[in-house]
Amino acid sequence: MSAVFASLIPTFLIIATGWLCRATGFVNEQQWAGLERATYVIFFPALIIDTLARADLGSVPVLGVGAALVGSILLMASLMLVLRPLLERHAGIDGPSFTSIFQGATRWNTFVALSVAGSLFGQRGIALIAVAIAAMVPLLNLLAVYVFIRFAGRPRQSPWAILRSFATNPFIWSCAVGLTLNLLAPPLPKPVTAYIDLMGRASLAAGLLIVGAGLDIRRLARPGLPHALATGCKLALMPVTAVTFARYGGVSGNDLLVTIIAASVPSAAAGYVLARQMGGNAPLMAEILTLQTLLALGSMPIMISLLG
Repeated sequence: MSAVFASLIPTFLIIATGWLCRATGFVNEQQWAGLERATYVIFFPALIIDTLARADLGSVPVLGVGAALVGSILLMASLMLVLRPLLERHAGIDGPSFTSIFQGATRWNTFVALSVAGSLFGQRGIALIAVAIAAMVPLLNLLAVYVFIRFAGRPRQSPWAILRSFATNPFIWSCAVGLTLNLLAPPLPKPVTAYIDLMGRASLAAGLLIVGAGLDIRRLARPGLPHALATGCKLALMPVTAVTFARYGGVSGNDLLVTIIAASVPSAAAGYVLARQMGGNAPLMAEILTLQTLLALGSMPIMISLLG
């Protein structure tokens, strides 16, 4: 599966570039903070809006693929929440660190999924990944915001404050905007669509550079239980559960392969940005992301071969 390697190697190299820029002081702390904020509130939302607005959702098995991915996410999230008391009691894992394990076990890298699916299956692959975006991104961010509010050590918030956190989360409202544009198909001027497209493309490198900047190579050399748990769940258990649900829903052929791709990619750079913004253990998140990206070079082809 050369397309898998072709998409993952550049991803890892961009992470390495971010680490090098931070380690050498080529980019200072203030500059990283500005890039991080812009990526969180502008670039990532633009990518989601652009992908969802352009997708041909009528030509693909929306229900079968969407339900399979949602089911696998809910299963992983439930497993993490069940394990939370045990991790705290027996492994000394605190709340902010748990949020990184949770995100590492459930999130997905949209960029890698789009690249691999597009390379292998063209426009149909891209349309199926758009279905995955619509199914997974709102749910993942709702779950992530809840976990941060519940476990990241912040003061208890009122139901209204929690709802406001959900509504103002850039990833959630951008999904709503993208789906609305897809359904209504308003005739947007070309300069507007080009603007959104260019802003979205900026997120591809920016998010990965930010992950690299937060990486501590010394700790990555000694991965522990949090790294192993998040990585095992994300790269092995989630693809198996997603394929099981997809086959039960009648998904087959290339559509099943795209489902495997969506479930087996490593976690997203957005998880690190969210950890920084909401009080999670951002260094641990960066380590999990980089470890998963490296291991996914081997695990993705294996999963596609075994499960497809």
